[in-house]
Amino acid sequence: MRIHLFEFEDLPWFPNVIRDGGTDYLRYLLIATDVYKPLIPIISESLSQTNQTTIIDLCSGGGGYIEQLYKRLSENSTQNISIHLTDKFPNYEAYRVIKARAEGQIDFVNYPVDAADVPKDLQGFRVMFSAIHHFQPEQVKNILQNAIDHNAPIGIFDGYEKSVLAILTVLIFHPIALLLFTPFFKPFSFSRLFFTYIIPLIPLYTVWDGCVSILRMYKSEELLKIANETNTNHYLWKAGKMKNKYGIHSTYLIGYPDKEKNV
Repeated sequence: MRIHLFEFEDLPWFPNVIRDGGTDYLRYLLIATDVYKPLIPIISESLSQTNQTTIIDLCSGGGGYIEQLYKRLSENSTQNISIHLTDKFPNYEAYRVIKARAEGQIDFVNYPVDAADVPKDLQGFRVMFSAIHHFQPEQVKNILQNAIDHNAPIGIFDGYEKSVLAILTVLIFHPIALLLFTPFFKPFSFSRLFFTYIIPLIPLYTVWDGCVSILRMYKSEELLKIANETNTNHYLWKAGKMKNKYGIHSTYLIGYPDKEKNV
């Protein structure tokens, strides 16, 4: 059963200095666990099927898995892949660091972008990592429908499974990891240190949002059901679940126009 409690990260009034501290940690966690590595061949194949070399990352947060995605795709493809980061609450400071490290192959949009209302000029394969659980089913449908209306391929990926063990891991592991590794997160920030060690708002909100995220998780069949309710008959949809070397599961939904059907 999916329970949609509130997450602080979703609240418009939530201070960016706290939100960014949590998204910076999520980026570190996703890279450290390489949770989406098993999905790279599927993403690479989808890019090839749709003749896309540009990726539009929706709900980028602090950059999440994008650096790893670029690295893995570059290892598995001879194509020159470019990526654009977008978010409704952009973490520009993190994006600038990522852009510099990627030597311009990863760039960012310098204005807020709603995943359900993506500007027409942002053309490419839309992806969303560790974010779809933030949305109610009708909102998920709107995100997919917006991609369909723009004839844009889309891939949705969410890591971790809904389980008691996963919640216990968040409650125990996340606070320890934040306390140990926060000084090494880049870009460096004194405010991140202050709100981690002096007034621990970042650990508190991260643990709460982490537990709620697990309760909100969609199963692959739930995502596929929503996709099949969209207003289209010319998209191919595939959904499933894969596991990385640490036993962490990832759910995915990918959709793109069927070449054999008229658009």
